[in-house]
Amino acid sequence: MAEPILAEADIRDVRFGDLVKVVKPVNLYGCEIGDNSFIGPFVEIQKKVKIGQRCKVQSHTFICELVEIGHDCFIGHGVMFINDLFEEGKPAGGDQSKWRATCIGNHVSIGSNATILPVNIADHVVIGAGAVVTKDINEPGVYAGNPAKKIRDL
Repeated sequence: MAEPILAEADIRDVRFGDLVKVVKPVNLYGCEIGDNSFIGPFVEIQKKVKIGQRCKVQSHTFICELVEIGHDCFIGHGVMFINDLFEEGKPAGGDQSKWRATCIGNHVSIGSNATILPVNIADHVVIGAGAVVTKDINEPGVYAGNPAKKIRDL
């Protein structure tokens, strides 16, 4: 029986702002994390991700390439960001030209186990736990469901 190739979770090539707290184990690489932010355990943040100041990313969250998160945001436990829409009925794999970007505004809270497809989310938005965001959100409010829809104003 063959032996697996083992790789360790790591922190490499990360630009940290001042007073960032990271709880290991995490896998962070090629990303930027702003001042006074918190990254919980079992989080992966991939290259080309930018996270603003005073953000909190809870455990078991995955933030893929091409995601930008504004300032004063909360990302709940187990939130998944997706940059591949499987437009040809299969994963794009390494073909980054088929990946799409996500931009999260300032003062956005995303509830646990939400899934965020490549979208733009305006400032002052709350995404409910378990929501699936499939389209841009252009106005403040509370959004929930699958697909996520506005359920009330803030």
